[in-house]
Amino acid sequence: MSQIPPMTITEKIFAHHCNKEFVRANDLVEAKIDIALANDITGPIAIEEFKKTGAKEVFDKSRVVLVPDHFVPNKDIKSAIQAKILRDFIQEQNLEFKFDVGSMGIEHALLPEKGIVTAGDLIIGADSHTCTYGALGAFSTGVGSTDLGCAMAVGSTWFKVPSSIKVIFSGKLKKYTTAKDLILYLIGQIGVDGALYKTLEFCGDTFKQIDIDGRLTICNMAIEAGAKNGIIEADEITLNYLKNRSIREPLIFKSDKNANYERIIEIDVSKIDPQVAYPHLPENTKGIYETSKDNIRIDQVVIGSCTNGRLDDIKMAAEILKDRHVHPNVRLLIFPATQEIVLKSIELGYYQTLIKAGAAISTPTCGPCLGGHCGILAPGEVCLSTTNRNFVGRMGHVDSKVYLTSPYIAAASAVLGKIASVEEL
Repeated sequence: MSQIPPMTITEKIFAHHCNKEFVRANDLVEAKIDIALANDITGPIAIEEFKKTGAKEVFDKSRVVLVPDHFVPNKDIKSAIQAKILRDFIQEQNLEFKFDVGSMGIEHALLPEKGIVTAGDLIIGADSHTCTYGALGAFSTGVGSTDLGCAMAVGSTWFKVPSSIKVIFSGKLKKYTTAKDLILYLIGQIGVDGALYKTLEFCGDTFKQIDIDGRLTICNMAIEAGAKNGIIEADEITLNYLKNRSIREPLIFKSDKNANYERIIEIDVSKIDPQVAYPHLPENTKGIYETSKDNIRIDQVVIGSCTNGRLDDIKMAAEILKDRHVHPNVRLLIFPATQEIVLKSIELGYYQTLIKAGAAISTPTCGPCLGGHCGILAPGEVCLSTTNRNFVGRMGHVDSKVYLTSPYIAAASAVLGKIASVEEL
């Protein structure tokens, strides 16, 4: 009997979904999928491609999930048509999950919250930030709408198994340094193509301090380093989150001690200050105390999105804004990621604090993150955002600028009217 070679967590998930004893990095495999996901931008194209296959029904009504979130509530006729295509298909196929205005949320916050994705899953989505679910110990990645449409019909698709980069975060976080700062720091170190088509496998004793909200933030931005996926092995924190939540039994995979990694990166988080990514790439990072010296005036602050719109993020903003007020020259926009987060924020008093401070709070939507709606920038305007990308024209006019940071720094800066540390308040 041949001995099974050591594997990483990503390789083990692929082996399981291919019904193989083992796979190696760079193998081409056909793997069964647990969830196929699309939104109101990518979904209509996927539906069109699905119909071209000749299939009459999706492979599993409980495993195809369509979430209108990018331009919902609809901002114009075109976006209304996009959303209607999703609504009609959901009804036609009688899909199990039906999310819409009043019940939906930003897809990458909604699916973990509802237990639709779980540990050990293999998930594809027609959205690059599908890599978010790696925080639960799943393999999840973005694909094109054509690939998704075919997978909706047959329940499987082709992959090249990615090689892995292990990132070890160790040490104690500084006050006001968050999970967002760790991933921004890493991207600043390796660049936006530093993990191209690789797995970023995150581990280390720092994760004892990082809850699921923070882990989702870290894996969400793996794509900003070019990674195929980000993943964190499921531990006690993960299992406590999944308990009484997952609609399927979680499968726990762990990397073998002698698994093969293309590279190992070790980072002492005790040396990391809160980070700011300058235009026009997430890799252009600086520590906040260096950034403060640049005296960067801002017009708008956005707190929310699939990266930082969870309850912990709303809590951070409320903590900073309590008994303070937004600068008169700044617009502060808050985008909670789901309706459940809205309810909990109200119950805990966060909304009252934010509104008294002068923030405008939206229903769950992607909104301005992709230059969609509810906060588009004019020429020359500067935005500090907790979102994930700051490309040219990402949130509005090509002559606007976007800086990326955590909710702590975003809230403090909203009060001071410039990019600033919490200590400057």
